[in-house]
Amino acid sequence: MANLIPVRSAKSGSEWTLNDLESYHISLSQVEPLPFFGLQELPQPSVDQELLTIADAAPMRNDRHAELITLLDLAMMPQKGDEPPWMILSSNSSGLWAMFIENEWPARGLTSSSLSVANPGAQRTDVCIVDRSRNDVLLVVQEDRRLENREPVNARAQLVAEAVAAFNENNIQRDAVGLPPFVEKARDFVIVDSVLRACSSQVIPGIVMVGTSPSFFKIPVTQSLSTHIRHGTYPPEVTCVTYCYPPVPRPARRLSEGMKPLDNRREILKCYEAFKAIVGI
Repeated sequence: MANLIPVRSAKSGSEWTLNDLESYHISLSQVEPLPFFGLQELPQPSVDQELLTIADAAPMRNDRHAELITLLDLAMMPQKGDEPPWMILSSNSSGLWAMFIENEWPARGLTSSSLSVANPGAQRTDVCIVDRSRNDVLLVVQEDRRLENREPVNARAQLVAEAVAAFNENNIQRDAVGLPPFVEKARDFVIVDSVLRACSSQVIPGIVMVGTSPSFFKIPVTQSLSTHIRHGTYPPEVTCVTYCYPPVPRPARRLSEGMKPLDNRREILKCYEAFKAIVGI
């Protein structure tokens, strides 16, 4: 009897769980912030000092800042049936991403994009940053809508699925304008038969949000991994995804406090500042 190749049914990335990561040999490894960002120390955030020294919206002089802090408060109190306030915060021009980008990136912009994983049109990322000059997806964001005081493990799996979709979308857009696919952009390492080997991949940056508390991800995606996921087959190599948490003063209360306390806000914005280099802005 011919050897049969085990397969699994391809499904929407929004339905991914940790079981899917295990099936496709994708591991998640937490690292400390400085090694993750490749820095000796985190940079100071390039935002107005008012955002770093005033906790509440009412005393703020700048209306844009007051609106942002109001949205931060709303994002910690999601309501069923409504668009999550974090989505408003993410896409609004006076929201968190405007603070993240500031005025350094005038030729590019923000967009909310539909990205498919296995089933065309099935996966929708919460927010992604796109380089409009090339239509490349540079960053994907996944929100965990439970807002419970526990880690959003399945949101991590869904973020990885979105990164694979972004990789495929980038290659589709590049092919449309006559550019080569993203298979040679970055050198990464995978484990094949217990041996560490170099491979060609694109590292897709990602963020998982719980309320206003982010965790930062670097997701290497290869053409081989994308093909295996599309066909529901099991890759022989292990893909290593790394992530980190901002070094907030009270880690046990990271999810419940978010960016409201000023000491948390400063550390989280430092990480956003450092993440710019990984995203490429």
